[in-house]
Amino acid sequence: MLVRVGSRGSRLALTQAELAADLLRRAGHDVALVPITTAGDRDRKSPFGQIGARGVFVKEIEEALLSRRIDVAVHSAKDMTSTDTEGLVVGAYLARDDPRDALVGAPAVEAGMRIGTASVRRRAQLLALEPALTIEGLRGNVDTRLQKMRERRLDAIVLAACGLDRLGLASEIGSRLSPDVMLPEAAQGALALQVRVGEEGLVAHGDDAETRRRVEAERACVAEVGAGCLAPVAAHHDGARLTALIAAEDGSWVERRSGDAAATVAAELVAIATSRAA
Repeated sequence: MLVRVGSRGSRLALTQAELAADLLRRAGHDVALVPITTAGDRDRKSPFGQIGARGVFVKEIEEALLSRRIDVAVHSAKDMTSTDTEGLVVGAYLARDDPRDALVGAPAVEAGMRIGTASVRRRAQLLALEPALTIEGLRGNVDTRLQKMRERRLDAIVLAACGLDRLGLASEIGSRLSPDVMLPEAAQGALALQVRVGEEGLVAHGDDAETRRRVEAERACVAEVGAGCLAPVAAHHDGARLTALIAAEDGSWVERRSGDAAATVAAELVAIATSRAA
């Protein structure tokens, strides 16, 4: 059986798609990789809020899956919306890689540095850690961001450690930021294999139960908070408990809460956000 695997067309996305392809080949399937350009890929300059809501890197791939142009979609799970799209389901989460953020270009964050990132989550936490920073917008795939860092002579940029690891670029990492310092994006480090409802068996043999438990708790928490991609919200499950945060974009305040239940942690964050807005 030929299985068409869809993903974004960047070097990292295709590297990740190959992990899914290998899983399917071991199950006896022939595989064709289908690169798909998303809204986030077409516009690499505008802030995410000008392109659309959370999911700008998955919408076109999901549409291809729903229209049966592909059979499996491979996503960085952190790029997905917090709730499943109707008619689609995550049939497998591959075993999670390093969920941490990585500081590239320097070993530590220090006052006066110019740091590049397009993430409001990272911006808020960086400024909370060290207010005397200049945060500069920086978008593009991993290779593009590394090139821009050097061209613009930035002191550092922040990227997901797992992406650098998967591309063989771990040597670029100055330090891996502990979740105590920089709480990761919900589902960071995990790959989601999305299929049509009823076709989970195609990829279910690759599902890692522990990754699913942690990632689904993180996604549920973010869904309960109701945050879009521009909200400085993060969630990370370390295996023992779920920790989530909400923050001001300028880093003037950051509130963390931890617990066993996503709904409880989310409710505490919503109450904080409501009181802050009053």
